[in-house]
Parts: sequence; C-alpha cells; structure tokens
Amino acid sequence: MSHYILDIKTPAQNEAKAVKSEFSLSNYGFRNLHRVYWNLPTEALYEEIIFRGEGRMTKDGPIAVNTGIHTARAANDKAIIKEPTTEDRIWWGEYNRPFSADKFNAVYQRMQGYLQGRDLFVTDCYAGHDPNYRLPVRIITEYAWHALFVRNMFIAPATNDELRQFVPEFTVMSLPDFRGMPEIDGTLSSTFILLNFDQKLCLIGGSGYGGEIKKSVFTVLNYLLPLDGVLSMHCSANVGKDGDTAIFFGLSGTGKTTLSADPNRGLIGDDEHGWSDEGVFNFEGGCYAKVINLSPTAEPQIYACTRRFGTVLENVVFDPVTRLLDLDDDEMTENTRAAYPLNFIDNALEDAQAGHPKNIIMLTCDASGVMPPIAKLTPHQAMYHFISGYTSKVSGTEIDLGKEPEITFSACFGAPFMVHHPAYYADMLRRKIEKYNVNCWLVNTGWTGGPYGIGKRMSIHHTRTLLNAALDGKLLDVEYWTDPVFGFEVPKQCEGVPDKVLRPVETWEDPQAYQEKYLQLAALFIENFKKFADGTPEEVVAAGPVKRQFLMADKS
Repeated sequence: MSHYILDIKTPAQNEAKAVKSEFSLSNYGFRNLHRVYWNLPTEALYEEIIFRGEGRMTKDGPIAVNTGIHTARAANDKAIIKEPTTEDRIWWGEYNRPFSADKFNAVYQRMQGYLQGRDLFVTDCYAGHDPNYRLPVRIITEYAWHALFVRNMFIAPATNDELRQFVPEFTVMSLPDFRGMPEIDGTLSSTFILLNFDQKLCLIGGSGYGGEIKKSVFTVLNYLLPLDGVLSMHCSANVGKDGDTAIFFGLSGTGKTTLSADPNRGLIGDDEHGWSDEGVFNFEGGCYAKVINLSPTAEPQIYACTRRFGTVLENVVFDPVTRLLDLDDDEMTENTRAAYPLNFIDNALEDAQAGHPKNIIMLTCDASGVMPPIAKLTPHQAMYHFISGYTSKVSGTEIDLGKEPEITFSACFGAPFMVHHPAYYADMLRRKIEKYNVNCWLVNTGWTGGPYGIGKRMSIHHTRTLLNAALDGKLLDVEYWTDPVFGFEVPKQCEGVPDKVLRPVETWEDPQAYQEKYLQLAALFIENFKKFADGTPEEVVAAGPVKRQFLMADKS
C-alpha cells in the first residue's frame, strides 16, 4: 500500500492503458480508482508482482506466491443468487446454496467503496477453445499475480485491437483482502464466492487461492453450455496419433493431469472440457497441476513446467538463497500447485480441440484398496459410476481435510461445480456414449493390497500400462472375469502387469478382510445412490451393486 500513499511509479504504469477495452470499469459502477492495469503481458506482470512483494522468482524463472490463509477451495462459502431466471434450473442444495439478490447487491456496494483509491488488474480473455461456444470473460483482480494466473489459465484474444473492442459476457471480481461480514452480508464466513447469473457477475472475497477464480468460471460454463446442448465435463482429454480421443473423468488427486500428459498422445487439456456435436474442446488455455512430490521420471512433462519462466507456483517451498524448489515439502499445504500455459506441454494441441471420444476413463482414488486397477463398463454401468462419482478426497484439495483420504461421492466427478441436477448431465452423457459407441472404463489410481495405511498406492507404471492397452484396443479381445459385487468386467491378463494386481483380493494378506471391506464399500454406493434414484432409469440403478450380487460375493 505504500506506493499508493507516496505515489511511487510502478514498473508497468506507463503501459497500463495500452490495451484498455472501450468497455470500461465505469460500467461496473467503479469510481475513484487509483490505477487500472489492462491486459499486461507476462513480463510486465512479473515486474509488478515483484515490485509489490506478492511473489519471488525461483530457480529457472517460475514465480512463487503464497495464497494466504486459504490454500484450497472454500467449497462451503460458495452461493448462487436465487432469482427468477435461475430458480427452477439450479440444483439447490449442499453445493449450490441460495443467496438473496438484495444481499448480493449490498456486498457489491461495499466492494465498490473498498476499491476507491486502489489499483486493479484487468484481464480480458475467453473460456472455451471452440469459437462457436467460447465465453468472453473479464477477470478483475487486486493482485498482479492473480492476473498472471488468469493469463496462464484462460485464452487470450489474438490481437490488441480485439482487446480494445472486448465486451465481456461474464465478469469475475477477485478481491482477497476484502472480507465478508457474516452479520451484515449474510455470508457464512469472511470468505465468499457469490455467483449471479442474472447480473453475469461473480464476486470472490477473502481468499487468495487461484483455484477459486478458475472454478468459478468453470461453474458458469457448467450452467450455460448444457442449455446450448454442450456437455460440460470435469475431465482431462488427449488424442492418439490415429485421432482417437480419450477423456478422463476424475476429481483432484485422481491423476487427470498426470495421466493425460502422455508424451505419445496429443494433450487437449487437463481439467475442464466441453463435448459438442462437433467433438471435444478444452475450456482453458493452461494447466493447474498438483506438484506435491512431483517426480521428474514419472511426470516429466509437468515437472519441466516447474522450471520455466511464466509458471505460477502456489505455496511451493523454496530455498530463499539458492531459489531451488522443494516439491516434497508440504509445510504450507499438500495442495501445492503450478499454473502454466498449455503450450508449455510439448505435445499440447494448439487448437485444444479433437473429435468425439473413442474411450471414456473414469478415475477413482479408492482408499479402501478393493477396486480393481481397471474394469470395463457397460453404458448403464458407466452412467451409474458417473452419477456416483466415487473417490477419496486427498488432503489439501479442500480446506479442513486431514492427512487421511476421505471416502466421498461427488456427482459427475465434480459436484461442487455442477449447477444443474446430476441427472441432467448424466442423460447428456448417456446419449453421447450411445451415439458415438464409446468404450467406458473404470480405473483405480488409489490403493491396492489393503486400505490406506496398510496397502500401497497403485503403481503409476501399472496404471499407464493398463490405460495404454485400453486406449490401443488391446483389452477389447482378452478374457475377463465378472466382479461378483459390482458386475463390471475385469481383464484377467495384461502384458506388463502382474496377474494378481488384476485380482485385488490376491493382493491382500487376509481375503476375508478384503471381502468385508468390499461389501462395506458397496453398501456406501447403494446408500449414496438413493438420493438419485428418483428420475434415474431403473436399468441404471440396477447397474450398481445389488443384494443379489452381495449373496454371490458371500458364496465366492
């Protein structure tokens, strides 16, 4: 704040308005701002970040920042404004809490007052690589490093003239130093993420975690695109040399980013995609990868990005003298992150689009250690597992998680970001699977040989080998055994993977303990799915574990 008082010139001050949009901030009711920095390039943002003390440059050029009190998403603090245009469309409940329009306007007015005399950074960009469905988004931040994060994560207009004529269809305002006042604002805490689809405005306060900006835009797309016939998906995607597209559903920590960054396949994107009548397209222009314990041998592509100028490192520990990173240090959080442009990955597709998928992979991190490393799903089983969204939350991804993974079910493998009812997205997926004859697989990247604390994490080498066999079509002609509890089929053999790994019970020392754990998990699936039974076709409900299968399992 000292440069405000002393009016010290900042590095990019002279260029602050060089690519200013004609659609100015006065349209948002802002008055008496100190300076507005419009669409600065990476180099200028580096200078501003360092000048303002927001971050430090590390070995080989990445900028390291600390996100403050929040090192993960504050899922409980998100709310959606309930008004006539959204009232009957939103899946109201745990993840989409209603918030009054009057309270939203009051928070916004306080924000406008707070911003007087302050600097702002504006980044105009697009979400969605398909020009038929891309969303012009303006992201307004009070931190320079947030502007760099946004520049990395979304798609920049092609020319300066395009920037000057840019008109946003949705705006996100992120003000980490502005705190909510629950007793006045009606927020649950001093942190808030408020989405107003009527005013096309999202307000974020009290959190410096970059993921809040990214996921807010994703939530907006999850609302708008399905209304236009495009399935929005929390997935990574890549494409083989023969044009065979694969999509990987999964929550954070299940391996979406790692497994899609295959040097032998073109990367479409690592986290968020749309599936239109023309094919699959990435929503983003960058990757937001977890980097805790990152291995240069197992994840060479992502590891290399932690050594490049332009990458934003969130909460990564480094030596202040040598500036060397310690990716194994979880002192600040286990949810350490790197945000970098998609083109930092050697095999990333320039247009981030491809044809219809040939394979769908549903990733689960099974902390129970009983799921097979891969299983082939029928379309109805795929629907069941898509709606269930079973995984284990890995510590650090959301606030208040401890060290031990927490078994959870997250509808559509991304319930916190889904705005419509899960059945709405599920029905769209079903129709696409049937129309394009897609092979569906369930892949466990969690534990084997026992639950968390007893067994060990599934070998990434085995996972990659099985995935490659599935994507290459080699698993379509092998012998399978049918799982007695869930009914899906598991290959008996795969070259490069020990046979016993494909039969989880054989990796446990105590087969009875395995059986008990598996039936417990099946019971959790059945209990969770009750909330979706209404409105879900009977054949999909029947595709999950049922009592008949329990009896078969007890006899086996």
